[in-house]
Amino acid sequence: MKNLAPVIEFDQIAWEHAAPGARFKASRQNGKQLRLVEFTNEFVEPIWCEKGHIGIVLAGELEVEFRNQTLRYPEGSAIFIQSGPENGHKARAVTLIVRLFLVEEA
Repeated sequence: MKNLAPVIEFDQIAWEHAAPGARFKASRQNGKQLRLVEFTNEFVEPIWCEKGHIGIVLAGELEVEFRNQTLRYPEGSAIFIQSGPENGHKARAVTLIVRLFLVEEA
């Protein structure tokens, strides 16, 4: 019988380094991915991200610059950013480290 809801042990997944100051662990299935993301305050997002993100700030404080405003997401805040150029955004850690859990399209 196929396991319909596998246990994902993030402790067993290696960190992938996306850019200086940014790393993540990901589990991908059926066109979706779960990501544990960590930014340090040295991370600088080089281009506007147009991907959608749904998640929660697990630790620290995240600042997201949108084209027309900047919002801060403290620890415990939920994030719901829709995809598309009109929702372009750049993230940065306000604190030394910010950790997020995200559900995204793979």
